[in-house]
Amino acid sequence: MLSPNDKKLEKLDPFYRPSVSEQKTSAEIISEARNALRTVRTQRPFTPREDQRKLFGRASSRTPENRPPSSFSVHASSFESSDSRPIFGTRLSPLELKPKPPASPATEEDPCHSFPKPPVDPTKIRRISSARARLHRAASQGALLPDMTLLPAQPKRVESKETVTMGDSMVKIHGIYLTESNAIGHLSHPPQLTYDGDFGEIKEQEIFKGAASLPSHLRRGRDQGKRRSGASLCSRSSDRSRLDTKTDSKLDLQEKDTEIEVGEVFWNTRIVPILRELEKEENIETVCAACTQLHHALEEGNMLGSKFKRRSILLKTLYKLVDVGSDMLSLKLAKIILALKVSGKNLLNVCKLIFKISRSEKNDSLIQNDGILESLLEVLRSEELQANTEAFLYCMGVIKFISGNPGFLHEMIGKGAVEILMNLMTQINENTKKSGTCLPNSGHLLVQMTATLRNLVDSPLARSKLLSISALPQLCTVMGQYIGDKEVCTNVARIFSKVTTYHDCCVALANYSRCYALFLNLINKYQKKQDLVVRIVFILGNLTAKNNQAREQFSKEKGSIPTLLSLFHTFYKLDLHSQKPLGEGEERPKAPRPAQAEDVLIKLTRVLANLAIHPSVGPAIAAHPRIVGLLLAMLESKSIDDCEELVINTTAAINNLSYYQVKNSIIQDKKLYIAELLLKLLVSHNMDGILEAVRVFGNLSQDHDICDFIVQKNVHKFMIALLDAKRQDICFSACGVLLNLTVDKDKRVILKEGGGIKKLVDCLRDFGPTDWQLACLVCKTLWNFSENITSASSCFGDEAANTLLVLLSSFLGDEKWILYNNV
Repeated sequence: MLSPNDKKLEKLDPFYRPSVSEQKTSAEIISEARNALRTVRTQRPFTPREDQRKLFGRASSRTPENRPPSSFSVHASSFESSDSRPIFGTRLSPLELKPKPPASPATEEDPCHSFPKPPVDPTKIRRISSARARLHRAASQGALLPDMTLLPAQPKRVESKETVTMGDSMVKIHGIYLTESNAIGHLSHPPQLTYDGDFGEIKEQEIFKGAASLPSHLRRGRDQGKRRSGASLCSRSSDRSRLDTKTDSKLDLQEKDTEIEVGEVFWNTRIVPILRELEKEENIETVCAACTQLHHALEEGNMLGSKFKRRSILLKTLYKLVDVGSDMLSLKLAKIILALKVSGKNLLNVCKLIFKISRSEKNDSLIQNDGILESLLEVLRSEELQANTEAFLYCMGVIKFISGNPGFLHEMIGKGAVEILMNLMTQINENTKKSGTCLPNSGHLLVQMTATLRNLVDSPLARSKLLSISALPQLCTVMGQYIGDKEVCTNVARIFSKVTTYHDCCVALANYSRCYALFLNLINKYQKKQDLVVRIVFILGNLTAKNNQAREQFSKEKGSIPTLLSLFHTFYKLDLHSQKPLGEGEERPKAPRPAQAEDVLIKLTRVLANLAIHPSVGPAIAAHPRIVGLLLAMLESKSIDDCEELVINTTAAINNLSYYQVKNSIIQDKKLYIAELLLKLLVSHNMDGILEAVRVFGNLSQDHDICDFIVQKNVHKFMIALLDAKRQDICFSACGVLLNLTVDKDKRVILKEGGGIKKLVDCLRDFGPTDWQLACLVCKTLWNFSENITSASSCFGDEAANTLLVLLSSFLGDEKWILYNNV
């Protein structure tokens, strides 16, 4: 009884012969070992770097009169002296104060009546009013800065971080030590204070006469007993609660006054000396150091922001220094001005000031050292977009410039630049959707934002952030809403062309089904705009390279194949026109340079080659006469020496299309013409071109006429010679052609020409242990050659037979060979 393996060997059919039920071709046998259909790679379109830093580059479609300027001057006079924020709404009339009648004893829970509050002593009222009047008169004297020795007369609030020391009758407020008599009371003479620059303290120089007692919020401990004894006149605790509430209200007013007084002292002792130093303008280094000191002091005194009452004095001093003209000083001034939360025209001017400085790359180090980036990002984060669109534009211009410097990337991403930009983009998308129109200023701003993101996505961390916040659909929305703005669409296309070269981003965009129709719309709208179209086609090539679902979705979009065909025809004509010799007196028409038109054709043939991998799309393209005709026309007119990538991509597309053995295939109808075109590739010195040509012959050689052509043109000798190549992919493809030739018994003898058998055995020995797919293909070829043999020595020769015996014995000891033979 025969074993299962013996039964398999009972009928020695060649590998090429298909069974009646499966109808496998030799090409399908080859594809079982290695996929015959291949994707095509290409380089990302090159974006030249702008030689000058401008809001809009030289290729901008915006005319000078329709875009904000990149060159301007900013002076002190450009700023407004008053920087108060506008008040919106209607001013309300003051409420009339009506005395509240005392509650009826019958409605009170407490049977005991509250004691009436005694009237305020008129003497105290006059004394307080007089002190405040003296304070205001002193502060209003002089040109800009008040006297350093001025101390407001009334005690104010002590904040929670302040300490009050009562044992020594000393009070410490914001680092200022005052005696109890100096800190409170109504004095006939102002205290004499000195400023200690090292410790930031005010020291008492003189003990005052006529000191009053502590106010209630500082002597709360000693007055508790008095309040309790007064409250004990009522038996219920609710009276005590009401009394405490009234007392706390008084304390809040007194604490507020104390806070104002402490701010006055800090202003006079810490801020005023620095402002006077700034007014001297002795030299730039000194003024810059004073600006740094001023920023730290304002931050320490909690005087930054828009609510500080002395803010206008600070801003006037800072605005005057803008005219000094030093970039280093201007950056320090801008940082303080932004920290003071200016708005309106002043916010615009300070952003312009920084923009003007950032236009020079040599100032990048100054920008990085001063930390102005964080201030700019804070503007984008906190200010209102619609009210400050122009300021945002110049702010984004600065960020765009410095994002082109790799030294800023890590800092920008770490400070949340990606999230901030995408948040702004979402706001713009929502506003555009609500209004139904695209505002021009928003388009200008989007150009800067998308150009910045284009630089940021070079970082893996930025790409990761984009994926985490689902930014790619938002970018598609921008393209859709601003499809009429070529610069916005081009910048977004540049972002996509970068990120889709990475697997995760490519999958994320491919899964957004709306992107395919969007890209087709862009191709139809900007068909002759090479810089945009080439990137869209490159993106489509990336999406369809390794994703069969993307191939199917794109091919199902309405007008997908006709759009690609129209684009193919347009740039094929442009490419031919650019190569046409000029007649006498004839001017060359305006058209993309040959390299530009050729680049589009390269990316386009790559998309076609990738789409052809899909089992339903490939046969449809192979049966399309115009597409196949354009591919063959390029293969005929282009030389691999002059247009290497285009010729290789075209040949790869033809290879994928030639895989499908369908009745209406144009490739099959023109197979002999294609074989003639491939001959010039075989005789070239470009190994990549030779490999693609051999792959096409591997598919076409399933046809008997092509096999005859190969033998007549001695192509088989070339295939045997390629077995000596050191590249496994070339040996594999050449062996596939030889396998198809051995289908015909009359052609098996060609393996003996040029030492074909020996070279096949050498391939098995050299590559078999590491490439079992190639080893299997070699064995299949030798199997066909040795059909119906009577002696191995007479068939292969003694040396080859002995080598085969050793090699096959060693291979059969490996599990993969056993598994393969049992299949």
